[in-house]
Amino acid sequence: MKAVVWTKYGSPDVLQLKDVEKPVPKDNEVLIRIYAATVTAGDCELRSLKFPLGLRLPMQLYVGLRKPRRVTILGQELAGEIESAGKDVKLFRKGDQVFAATGFVFGAYADYVCLPEKGVVAKKPANMSYEEAAAVPTGGLNALYFLRKVNIQSGQKVLINGAGGSIGTFATQLAKSFGAEVTAVDSTRKLEMLRSIGADHVIDYTQEDFTKRGEAFDVIFDVVGKSSFSGCIRSLKEKGIYLSANPSLSRGIRGLWTSMRSGKKVMGGVASYEAEDLVLLKELIEAGKISSEIDRRYPLEETAEAHRYVDTGQKKGNVVIIVEHDNFL
Repeated sequence: MKAVVWTKYGSPDVLQLKDVEKPVPKDNEVLIRIYAATVTAGDCELRSLKFPLGLRLPMQLYVGLRKPRRVTILGQELAGEIESAGKDVKLFRKGDQVFAATGFVFGAYADYVCLPEKGVVAKKPANMSYEEAAAVPTGGLNALYFLRKVNIQSGQKVLINGAGGSIGTFATQLAKSFGAEVTAVDSTRKLEMLRSIGADHVIDYTQEDFTKRGEAFDVIFDVVGKSSFSGCIRSLKEKGIYLSANPSLSRGIRGLWTSMRSGKKVMGGVASYEAEDLVLLKELIEAGKISSEIDRRYPLEETAEAHRYVDTGQKKGNVVIIVEHDNFL
């Protein structure tokens, strides 16, 4: 089968399209014929090892110190069709259309992948194409995980900083579905898209610092972690919550201190993925409450170019990789 193989840390040029052995499912696994995958910021960070110092070494210890060893094919989310299933598999059968998050197994930049039946795999939303469905798991599951932490109530004012990426677009839609008044912050070229998915207000960070406008919010969800921490805390209501999807060690320490000394809370962490949450996202999609936003599409053989584009930080929503098969419809 064809796969984009990752041979060393570095620029997108380290990604090479090669012929590799087609995987065989274990007794508890399904073999998925992949029709679409995505390039996330996380894929690019791992490829180049551009992590904060506190995270870089643990990632190298997991993947490989000098070059990738445990993971040689990137890609964290996909949509496709079950081609075969191991003898112990009960939830899926040949021909099922599915979408999935591969997590730290990665492997979505390929014709096929094997995943555990009880992994983060679910039937594809009936009203989505493979390309649209592939763009859901990573952003959708992260957004759902973090927003659940703050238990948003109808009428609350929620600001999402970095709203134009994968996590941010789903967070904007989910917060709206919970009844919040949503302010979305991102760059100029993403504002119209953010309005189109339901943001009540938009702020162009290239023109204005939202922490200096004097407005107070019940929740600030900082997806990118690039705004002033103290400014964000000042922009919270008395019992407001600062939620970070990309916490650094210093922000973690300052957050603990803030939570101890005031009525404001700081929350963060690393999202955990559950299959039942993917099913919930499927139901919300089929109910018309959330959708995936696709900026660009690239064929599998141009995955390096897709990485190059995502590295610019300009993507709106998601960048999709199309995996073509002879009988692909």
